[in-house]
Amino acid sequence: MTAATSSLPRHAIVREVGLRDGLQSIATVVPTAHKLEWLRAAVAAGQTEIEVGSFVPARLLPQMADTAQVLAFAKTLPGLFASVLVPNLRGAEQALAGDADLMILPLSASHAHSLANLRKTPDEVVAELGRIRAARDASGRKTLIEGGVGTAFGCTLQGRVEPAEVLRLMQALLDAGADRVSLADTVGYADPASVSRLFEQALKIAGERLSCGHFHDTRGLALANVHAALLLGIARFDASLAGIGGCPYAPGASGNAATEDLAFMLEAMGIHTGLDIPALLALRARVAGWIAGEPTHGTLWRAGLPKTFAATAA
Repeated sequence: MTAATSSLPRHAIVREVGLRDGLQSIATVVPTAHKLEWLRAAVAAGQTEIEVGSFVPARLLPQMADTAQVLAFAKTLPGLFASVLVPNLRGAEQALAGDADLMILPLSASHAHSLANLRKTPDEVVAELGRIRAARDASGRKTLIEGGVGTAFGCTLQGRVEPAEVLRLMQALLDAGADRVSLADTVGYADPASVSRLFEQALKIAGERLSCGHFHDTRGLALANVHAALLLGIARFDASLAGIGGCPYAPGASGNAATEDLAFMLEAMGIHTGLDIPALLALRARVAGWIAGEPTHGTLWRAGLPKTFAATAA
């Protein structure tokens, strides 16, 4: 075993974000019944962490209008850690009312993207997280709070985003009361070298509270970027079934890392995920049917598993 492979985690978690990041990025509004089918099948395939929706106004994102209902169903599934995205305190109050296991507050390190996406400056988002923390503590709920730092590697609106600014905002989120933080390549500007540099610096600040990497496959580097983070010990990654999703400010983007492709890569490398890849591929086919006409991505579904493939034992 080489030094590089010996430093890899033995286990990794693929957090499914297709029901949120994926579905909110397409025009098709998937019926609630299909979302519940998706959840049930995903858990049966071994997925333990799923972002089930976002608490945003239905007039802005009709695709997410049923998030409270989807979250309520998710809470009935044994062993599932259900998360939701919240853009503000009002959304957080809905997440707390639904007893979400985790709520993710997105912060864009790009000032221009933050104003376009959230109509707040990055520091105003930090202040909002402080209010969310106070509300969580007052509620008595155990819902965790994750500060997700987006556009961490650059921005289509602003261009360069300074790593020092990303790290400053990450520290500010922790100081404001985030239980953990994550880094996202929202518009697909990252490469393995930049991922290594930024995650290494971020780990010095957040340590084990740096919990997740979120990579888009805009330029075909999502899995390579995951590998760079793996080498630093990061062991949780966001992905979307069929690679659906993306960012409205990244025209031409090909979406998130595909769940099934990421699961295959991890298992092929000897990193246990607990995922049943054939079951994921079967679910992918069902989801693709529900969103017929929408762009889907990924490659494993075309080629299939190699004859030599064997899933990693726990």
